[in-house]
Amino acid sequence: MSNILSKDIERIEATTMADMVELRLRQYLKKKAFKPGDALPKELELAEALDVSRNVVREALSRLRMLGMIESKKKRGMVLTEPDILGGFERVMDPLLLEHKTLEDLFELRLVLEMGLADLLFTRKTKKDIEELESIVNKEINKVQKPFQVKYEIAFHGKLYQMTGNDTFMRFQKILLPVFEYVVAEEQKVNGVAKVGSVTHRDLLELLKNGDPESFRKGMKEHLSPHFERVQ
Repeated sequence: MSNILSKDIERIEATTMADMVELRLRQYLKKKAFKPGDALPKELELAEALDVSRNVVREALSRLRMLGMIESKKKRGMVLTEPDILGGFERVMDPLLLEHKTLEDLFELRLVLEMGLADLLFTRKTKKDIEELESIVNKEINKVQKPFQVKYEIAFHGKLYQMTGNDTFMRFQKILLPVFEYVVAEEQKVNGVAKVGSVTHRDLLELLKNGDPESFRKGMKEHLSPHFERVQ
């Protein structure tokens, strides 16, 4: 087996250690067109094919495991898995761990995402979606005494993301929520209140009901205008 395997994985010098082993393993997985669920060769076979120690192979495999690329299966050993592309992002998304410039960049990313919702929303919106947005807006109008309250902003925009039907999109929006809350809180510290655009959630809802993607895009741009002004 090791002689056959060595034809598919280029040998490396032992001095390059785990970095190069990880690289060679990635190359091997691509070359052999591995799919999620496929079993990897055993550690000893990989070590012999790469001409390195099992400890080095184990370290490289551990890195792939941390990335969610492989996992251990009973009686099968290590198998390829579909990586959780946002998992690592979720674990470090804490405003207290990030530099101000990084937070600003992420906030701008959120604004760009919001501007890109229009076409998906008009393609996939349902009567039930509109009713749920109507309920959010009514609660906001009836209960909010301040010009801006984060929980209603999150509820309305979170529903918009949900309406896209894109699971990765929705998850990414949730990941960015701490950044949004942090930036709004900082703005309130400076100005005493978070600014709002002239286009309200009620206006956006009406555009969803009776407008088109382009009019909704323009309305969303105005709704988010205080944020766009802030990041310029």
